[in-house]
Amino acid sequence: MKAIFMLWMAFLLGLGGGVAASDALAAEAPRMEKDELKANLGNSEMVIIDVRSYTDWLLSGDKIKGAVRENYRDFEGWYAKYPKDKTIVLYCA
Repeated sequence: MKAIFMLWMAFLLGLGGGVAASDALAAEAPRMEKDELKANLGNSEMVIIDVRSYTDWLLSGDKIKGAVRENYRDFEGWYAKYPKDKTIVLYCA
């Protein structure tokens, strides 16, 4: 993928990898501030994926318009379906 921006990379990709692997992934993950994300809403070169738990997503009144929801526990099952030439933004908070 062109880029993966995550607010919580260690949690999503570090599953089963231990604390050291999670910390290393988190340290290397590019970050995007909310103002930058807001400025890019509607950008056709960006895919926004909500990876909050189903309950958190369901009970939240705050959802990013245009974001798709995916189950973070099934990352291996869905990540490949997104275009590799787009900026992928994953958020969980």
